[in-house]
Amino acid sequence: MACCHALALFFFQDDATAVAPATTGGSALLEMVHNSGPVAFAVLITLLLASVFSWTIMLSKWSSFRRAQAQSTRFIRAFRKSGRLSEIAALSDQFKPSPLVPVFMEINDEYQRQTGGRGMPRNPVALERAAQIASSEALTNMEQRMTWLATIAAVAPFIGLLGTVMGIIDAFHGLGTAGAATLRAVAPGISEALITTAAGLVVAIPAVVGYNQLTARLREFGARMDDFGREFLNLIENAAMASAPPPVEEETYRRSR
Repeated sequence: MACCHALALFFFQDDATAVAPATTGGSALLEMVHNSGPVAFAVLITLLLASVFSWTIMLSKWSSFRRAQAQSTRFIRAFRKSGRLSEIAALSDQFKPSPLVPVFMEINDEYQRQTGGRGMPRNPVALERAAQIASSEALTNMEQRMTWLATIAAVAPFIGLLGTVMGIIDAFHGLGTAGAATLRAVAPGISEALITTAAGLVVAIPAVVGYNQLTARLREFGARMDDFGREFLNLIENAAMASAPPPVEEETYRRSR
């Protein structure tokens, strides 16, 4: 029994000396990063920059969407309370972050060009096209840098996979150089492979979640702009019909009585 114990200690002597510094020298993660090769280090730096960029996009988008949501609610409230287009147009500058403001301004400008602000519009289809163009332009402005977020979410795992492959190659190279299957020979390559794989997932997962959530918010804004455009067009038509003079037949009938 003592002979077996001595043999085991002799066989795992190299492994024990390799593992001991990692467990007593502080954080194992920081030590693995510090001992990474040039390829793994370049992969980690690239993933770090991609993570910072993706979080910058997500935080800025969430902040701008929150302001747009609040201003849209205020603008809808003011729009429905006011009875004149001139009053709403004068107040619209206060709600600039809202994507509904450019939709209102585009429809109002087209209506003013057609009628001067009174009566039934001569070309209602042009008003609808103006609303669609304004909605499309506002949504395009809100979608800026979203493609970068999607690209980071898709590419980050593959960048981490590159570090994984290179780490495995280093592990096999160390194994061949050492000539024996010891932990000291394969540990550096395996640690590089694991840490780059984990880094790629850490970067990609938040980017995927953020992209999906922001895309859902963009769809909500697009639907809200379309609904507001239809509501505004209905308001213009109803106001124009209410202020229109009665038909000739009805006026003649009233006079005959």
